[in-house]
Amino acid sequence: MTGKPLGFGGSLIRPEATGYGLVYYTEEMLKANGNSFAGKKVVISGSGNVAQYALQKATELGATVISVSDSNGYVIDENGIDFDLLTDVKEKRRARLTEYAAEKPTATYYEGSVWTYTGNYDIALPCATQNEINGEAAKRLVAQGVICVSEGANMPSDLEAIKVYKENGILYGPAKAANAGGVAVSALEMSQNSLRLSWTREEVDGRLKDIMTNIFNTAKQLQKLTVLELTTLQVQILQPLKT
Repeated sequence: MTGKPLGFGGSLIRPEATGYGLVYYTEEMLKANGNSFAGKKVVISGSGNVAQYALQKATELGATVISVSDSNGYVIDENGIDFDLLTDVKEKRRARLTEYAAEKPTATYYEGSVWTYTGNYDIALPCATQNEINGEAAKRLVAQGVICVSEGANMPSDLEAIKVYKENGILYGPAKAANAGGVAVSALEMSQNSLRLSWTREEVDGRLKDIMTNIFNTAKQLQKLTVLELTTLQVQILQPLKT
């Protein structure tokens, strides 16, 4: 069992893991293409754990995150979403984003999906729900100048959206890779339990970053393989399981 409280053998960084991991993966993808989060404007959907900690880490890396959302609507703040206020509203008060907007003079609340927002930005991090971005929304992202979409939710882009990303040269971090941070830190939790150790926050975070970097580099190498090479690799991996 993983995700345990710290007093029962849990790991530091577990609540932050998926959001931090998403940003680490995305930063590697950007770096591989001569770019970074620094100075970029970011739209995030969702306002739960993944969205909150993606917001925190992207801001640490120099980005301005201008949005978060919930099931009713979204907040836009060109000055950047206030992490402390957001976590107070969502984690302590369990309130809606209308309350965030009411307390933040620079924020504006809108009903509906954040993917209907028409302003320009650079990076999209969908962290809310499955199929939240369809083909029409993806075309809007292209028109808004988005250079990168990286998925914190499970399959938030439908097939038409992914097709639009590819046709328009948008960097795309699929969920199976980009949101693996939670699973990664669960594995690190099991390692700590086996070793009868509790690693520091810095050590767990460093290991998480290394894992996400390795996932990106592996994905980058695999995309260069032909279908025949991928099939051969799959056979090589599965062969020991049959013996």
